[in-house]
Amino acid sequence: MRRMLIAGNWKMNGLSAEGLKLAETLAQRLQQATDYGDPPPPACDLLICPPFTLLWPLRDAIAGSGIALGGQDCHPAESGAHTGDVAAAMLSDVGCSHVVLGHSERRADHDEDDALVRAKAEAALAAGLTPIVCVGETEAQRDAGETLAVIARQVQGSVPAQALAGAERGLVVAYEPVWAIGTGRTATPEQVQEVHAALRGQLAELLGSARAEAIRLLYGGSVKPGNAADLLALDDVDGALVGGASLKAEDFWEIAAACPA
Repeated sequence: MRRMLIAGNWKMNGLSAEGLKLAETLAQRLQQATDYGDPPPPACDLLICPPFTLLWPLRDAIAGSGIALGGQDCHPAESGAHTGDVAAAMLSDVGCSHVVLGHSERRADHDEDDALVRAKAEAALAAGLTPIVCVGETEAQRDAGETLAVIARQVQGSVPAQALAGAERGLVVAYEPVWAIGTGRTATPEQVQEVHAALRGQLAELLGSARAEAIRLLYGGSVKPGNAADLLALDDVDGALVGGASLKAEDFWEIAAACPA
């Protein structure tokens, strides 16, 4: 049985004071729910992915709370002359367990292709991190009826080789339609389930059905408290990669609370 994962992608938001307050508020809410059970803790794993500058202070702020810490990107190399980049081992060293890779904003703004995303995911696995590999189509691609073909191509090119060798339990795939990120638009439950079922089927072709069943598939794209329950109730949705709503403690908590028990 796959346990749901609610991951907050803070993107390039948050200075020290506000980031610490947000993390501490979430940690306190989870601790209170765990200790007293009223309301009960969410039936999911929680992960926050802040900017690099906040990783170290937030590690201490959420220590022992049950909330995991993740990075928003990593370089495929272990080290070297890569000014401004961060190695996967550095993320692990600072306390991260996950890293978001191949987000559409990275693919668009930094010209990242599938091969680079795959190399980064391989580096993450080698450093003991769980890569969250993002895939998704643009509005033009959806309107042209190319959604499933685009997703299939991205999965084929971006899924790390180690997954094919049996490390797939350390892999998460996030479907984020580009046209629904930060726009307020959300794919309908029917659209989400169609893509997630296709994703599961493709992973089964690559890995075998049993192994593909172990991979958590997240949905991202304007996930909010108001639509979370409908999205998280879908058969092949195993959680959410939350953008803007993850910057508000109450909204992020309500999304997590919507996970079915």
